[in-house]
Amino acid sequence: MAWVMSMSPRLRSGARIVAALAVLVGTAAVVGAAPFLDGLAAVSPWTIVAAVALAAVATAAAAWRWRMMSTGFGLPLAWGDAFAAYYRSQFLNMVLPGGVVGDVQRAYVQGRMHDRLDLAARAVAAERIAGQLVQLVLTLAILLPLGLTSPLAPLAWISGAVALLIVAGIAIVALTPRGRAALAREYRMLRPVLSRPLTLLAITAASVVVLAAHTATFVVAGLAAGVHADPADLAVVALIVLAAAAIPVNVGGWGPREAVAAAAFALAGLGAGAGVAVSTAFGVLTIVAVAPGAVALLGDRFRSSRRRSMIERRRPV
Repeated sequence: MAWVMSMSPRLRSGARIVAALAVLVGTAAVVGAAPFLDGLAAVSPWTIVAAVALAAVATAAAAWRWRMMSTGFGLPLAWGDAFAAYYRSQFLNMVLPGGVVGDVQRAYVQGRMHDRLDLAARAVAAERIAGQLVQLVLTLAILLPLGLTSPLAPLAWISGAVALLIVAGIAIVALTPRGRAALAREYRMLRPVLSRPLTLLAITAASVVVLAAHTATFVVAGLAAGVHADPADLAVVALIVLAAAAIPVNVGGWGPREAVAAAAFALAGLGAGAGVAVSTAFGVLTIVAVAPGAVALLGDRFRSSRRRSMIERRRPV
């Protein structure tokens, strides 16, 4: 892994894009192009309205989570600013390679506002990690209790294996002096947040709302694609697919999500093609749902241009 970290950021970003496209091409080679087209055809006005509404709920909860985390680091953040910034962040993450440009941008803007770029970056990173941890724990809590007779049991076994690998990885890191030092350093940085139970509860609750809204969007995509399955079963499969979408090898979320959706739907007896169709519809709906972020971005550009014009007019001739 050392050679990967030694690569330039641009080269790593390019490698992630190539890998994501390779996964997409491989998935298409297995299931064909028809499921992708079926997913596109499943998108309709009512699904777009539902996705936009659910995205607004998820964005509001995520912005609240970021606000709580930022406040814990001593960086006050107004609710309206957090909401608009999070929409911008999601839009940039969706349309630009890497999937983190939006997070970098909101950390930079907040850091310049308080003249603490380091703490702002830490708050954004901690907020994203907190959301992923809650998602992982909740996914395992729902999947692992599935009985052996359940058609979704293979997904539970796979989830358990992944959880064991994660725990083993953390244990290996903790066994080395450098790893223990890094973990201790991270704990010291997060202590202002970890020592406040109410803040932790608010962050956890917000993360649950975010995951629930994204899961509901996936269920909407599944129903629109005509998948004959109980919505509860679709929600369980959605948890696996959403976890795959967090893998940092994608282009706007596309890549591993489609491959994992095909495998998860096949294991659940719903068909790999149906998984790709639902994932495609979900991907399109998520792109449309974060469109308000483009409006917020244009508004920022307009206000910045206006401020520069006012400064120019005030300068003495």
